[in-house]
Amino acid sequence: MVVVVAAVLLFVLGGGALMLHLLDRDEQDRTPVAAPGGPTPATSEGGLTGGTALQPSAPAPESSADPRFVKAGECVRNEGPAGGRPKLLISECAPASYEVLRRFDGETSGEKDAEAKCARVPGYTNWYFFDSELDTLDFVLCLKQR
Repeated sequence: MVVVVAAVLLFVLGGGALMLHLLDRDEQDRTPVAAPGGPTPATSEGGLTGGTALQPSAPAPESSADPRFVKAGECVRNEGPAGGRPKLLISECAPASYEVLRRFDGETSGEKDAEAKCARVPGYTNWYFFDSELDTLDFVLCLKQR
């Protein structure tokens, strides 16, 4: 009986360590992309093209959170370099921030999928997607620039 309990415990701990390793690796390999609404999507490298690109805004006080946890009605700001890959952080809803109008959780196939999902959201100006190796972590944000 002790051997069975020890084997189960070893299996659970090993699985947990493997999951943490995969999530950490996924954090480094993720492909976030944001682009303005309309006919010009983001490039495959994750940069922005055409239209009104997400521009870095002034940091909001006491706000620094991963966009994986943002909800509809909250706001994010872009801390990424102008014209480069966006880096969104949850922030106060202030000028030059982006309000999350709708969030789609679950598998996304990328830019076309994000654009198609946000096309059904009235008033969106930009979209952002997070595509990881673990599809359960994928999401699309439909954003409105404030």
